[in-house]
Amino acid sequence: MCGICGEINFGGAADPNAVRAMMEVLRPRGPDAGGIHGQGRVVFGHCRLKIIDLSEAGQQPMVDAELGLSIVFNGCIYNYKDLRQDLEAKGYRFFSTSDTEVVLKAFHAWGRDCVKRFLGMFAFAAHERDSGRVTLARDRLGIKPLYYAETGRRFRFASSLPALLAAGDIDTTIDKVALHHYMSWHAGVPAPLTILKGVRKVHPATTLTFEPDGTRREETYWSLVVGPREEDRHMTEADWRAAVLDSLGTAVSRRQIADVPTGVLLSGGLDSSVIVALLAKNGQSGLKTFSVGFDAVNGVEGDEFKYSDIIAERFETDHAKLVVDGSRTLEALPAAIHAMAEPQMSHDAVAFLLLSQEVAKHVKVIQSGQGADEVFGGYHWYPKLMGSTDPTADYARAYFDRDHAEMREALTPDYVDEDYSRDYIARFFAESRSQSAIDKTLDLDQRIMLVDDPVKRVDNMTMACGLEARVPFLDHELVELAGRIPAELKVRDGGKYILKEAARAVVPAEVIDRPKGYFPVPALKHIRGPFMEFVRDVLDRPAARERGIFNRSYVDHLLADPDGTLTPKGNSKLWQVALLEAWLQSHSI
Repeated sequence: MCGICGEINFGGAADPNAVRAMMEVLRPRGPDAGGIHGQGRVVFGHCRLKIIDLSEAGQQPMVDAELGLSIVFNGCIYNYKDLRQDLEAKGYRFFSTSDTEVVLKAFHAWGRDCVKRFLGMFAFAAHERDSGRVTLARDRLGIKPLYYAETGRRFRFASSLPALLAAGDIDTTIDKVALHHYMSWHAGVPAPLTILKGVRKVHPATTLTFEPDGTRREETYWSLVVGPREEDRHMTEADWRAAVLDSLGTAVSRRQIADVPTGVLLSGGLDSSVIVALLAKNGQSGLKTFSVGFDAVNGVEGDEFKYSDIIAERFETDHAKLVVDGSRTLEALPAAIHAMAEPQMSHDAVAFLLLSQEVAKHVKVIQSGQGADEVFGGYHWYPKLMGSTDPTADYARAYFDRDHAEMREALTPDYVDEDYSRDYIARFFAESRSQSAIDKTLDLDQRIMLVDDPVKRVDNMTMACGLEARVPFLDHELVELAGRIPAELKVRDGGKYILKEAARAVVPAEVIDRPKGYFPVPALKHIRGPFMEFVRDVLDRPAARERGIFNRSYVDHLLADPDGTLTPKGNSKLWQVALLEAWLQSHSI
C-alpha cells in the first residue's frame, strides 16, 4: 500500500518538481520510503508503506532495465506468489520478493491483460522505455484510488486529488454535475467526475493506455451482472450458504498475506465478526482486533462494545477498545477533512481516522467489513425495490438526500439547472444488464455508491495514518458469487439474509440477530455545542459567502433546525453542506 504519482508530457520533458510536490502530499500513505524516476517526458514518484518484501529490493519506482520497464504500484496482489511461479516457468528472473515486481513482470509477459490475472486491490502506472507507451490501471472494484488532471499536453496522475492540487495549474471551478451528485448521493460522485472541473478519476476495472503522441485507449476489463443464472437453478438455500461461507473464508485467508503484523477492525457487527470467526476457523491465534466508541448524544449510543466484546472473548483475540470523548472528536475533525481525497459527508470518517491512528501503533495491515451491505443486500432501501415497477423513482425516493426541488432551494442559480442525479440513475438502469429492479439497484450500488462512499472513506482515513486496509467482502470472486444469488435470499428479513444464515456456522447468534447498527459518531448527526460552533464558523467565513454555492436562506434554515433536516439515511444535511465548504477551505480552494 502506497502513494503513487507521475507526469506524462506529450510536448516536452516532464517536470520532476511537480512530481516531488505531489509526493509531499502523499507521504502519509507511504511514510517508510520514497523515490522518483524520470525518463524524458515521463516521471514517476512513489511513497512506500512496507508490507511485502521489507528490503530495499522492493523499492519504487521499480525499474527493470533488462525488460525496459518502470512501474509505480499501490495495493496488494494476493496471488502474487502463484503468479511468480508462472512467470518463473516462462523464464523470468526476480531480484526481489515483492508483489510489485510480479506486477512488472506480469505486465511484460501479458501486457495490459495482466490485470485479469490479479487477485487483489491495485492502481499502477507502467512505462515502456522502448515504445514510450504508458499504461494506467485500477482494480475491479475501485478499492485503490487513481486521480488525474490534464492541462494542454500534460497529463498528471496521483493517488489523491489534493496531491494533484499541490502540483499546481488545476481548474478548481466547482463541477455543477458533480455537485448535484454530491448533494443527492450522500457525497458520492461517480467516476470520472470529481467536485472540481480540473480533476477526474479513472473508472474501476479500467486500463488507460497512452501512446507517445497523446493518443489514448481506455478499456474495461471486468464487469459484473447481478442476477440469477440458468446454471444455478438447482442451487438450494443450503448450497448458497455453503458457497458463501467457503468463498468468504478464502477471501479472508488471502488477505492475511504480509511480512508485517495484521489485525481486524471489529465493530461488533456481523461483517467484521464473521471475518474474525473465519480467521479463527483457519487457525489464526492471537489475532489483534480493535474497536472504537464515542460519547452518546441525544440518546444515540456511541459504541457497540457489547457486541465486539462477545466476539473478542469467544475467539480469544488480543482486543483493544478506543474510547473517544467529544473534545477529541472535535480536535480530529480538521485532520479528517484534510485527509479526504474528496469531500465525504459520512460522519464516521473521523471515527476511522481516530481508530486508524490507534491501530497503526500496533499493526500495519487490517481487515475491515466494508462492502457487505452492498454485495449482500443489507440496506433499508433494498426491500422497497423488490418488485418495483419504477425503480428510478423508487430509488431516488428511498436513497437521495434531497429531491431536485430542494436542490433548487439549496443551491444558487449558477450551480443548479438539470436533475443530473435522477437522469444518471435512469440512464444506468436502462443500460444495466441486470433484469429486475432490485438487481439493477444492487448493480448500481456496487459499481457507484460503494466505490465513492465507504471504500473511499476507509482508504483515505487508514492511509492518512500509514495503515493498509483490506476488504475481503470485495474479493471479486466473492462479489461474482453474491451477484448470482437470487435477490430474495439477500434482501429477506431486513437484509443480508443469506450472509447471516451462512455466518451461523461460526458466529454467535446474539451478534447475528442484533439490531442493525452503523459506525456511530452521534456528535456529527445531532450537532450541538462546539460542533455547531465549528459548522457555523465554516459557513460564515468570507470564503464560503463569496463562493456562493449555497443559498443563505437554506443554510440559515439548516442552522436553525439541524435535527429536523436529516437525510433519508438519517444523516445531517447541515453537516453535508458544511463539510463541502470545510473541505474546500482546507485545501485553499
